[in-house]
Amino acid sequence: MLKTIQLSLHSFLEEIGALAFFTQRFFIQLFRGAFEGREFVKQCYVIGYKSLLLVGLTGFIIGLVFTLQSRPTLQEFGAVSWIPSMVSISIIREIGPIITALICAGKVGSGMGAELGSMRVTEQIDAMEVSGTNPFKFLVVTRILAATLMLPLLVIFGDAIAVFGSFLVEHFKGNVSFMLYFNQVFESLEFGDLIPATVKSFFFGFAIGLVGCYKGYTCKRGTVGVGMAANSAVVYTSVLLFVLDFIAVFVTDLFYDL
Repeated sequence: MLKTIQLSLHSFLEEIGALAFFTQRFFIQLFRGAFEGREFVKQCYVIGYKSLLLVGLTGFIIGLVFTLQSRPTLQEFGAVSWIPSMVSISIIREIGPIITALICAGKVGSGMGAELGSMRVTEQIDAMEVSGTNPFKFLVVTRILAATLMLPLLVIFGDAIAVFGSFLVEHFKGNVSFMLYFNQVFESLEFGDLIPATVKSFFFGFAIGLVGCYKGYTCKRGTVGVGMAANSAVVYTSVLLFVLDFIAVFVTDLFYDL
């Protein structure tokens, strides 16, 4: 039993070290050589635009369900008028960023792991190295940068759709007008709600791109490894997102307590 724990711990520390080395290599390659602008724009389209429907649908359902679940309890205390501020603050501060990040981890992270993993096992990456192309710069750097840039935009889009879904519930159940609802939303929001949520979204996007590319780029064991790379990319990224979210909330709490 003890030996199994030691082996697991050793494997975990090796994985952390390899990921740290991969991160260091990313920052070195980021500022070295020509920037792959066309590939970067393509990845922004794949990661950002092609995820809009999924993120929008998820945000819309979250707004509907959150308001429907909260309304009866608040109605008992005569606090229905607090729904716009409560829902908007909850979604923008926490629910929107973490749910959007988890959705993208499943869609984007697994896609990166599978795509780069298949390129690795079919020796396409080796062929790029032989031909003189820098595969790390072309495949990894562009994807990580695109994920880092696109996720905050997806979070903002998802938050807006979620708040609109909440408004629809209030409009049909409480006969609340569009102007009244969103006036209350904007009156309750402060920069302290928007800035930390936006900043941590960049870190979420970086984590999704980094882990997905790492798992795919270092894929081994043939076609079986491709599935393992896609699966482990989602699992590792999801855990890392929760850790980053806790750190962000903790740091924000310390900052506002000063």
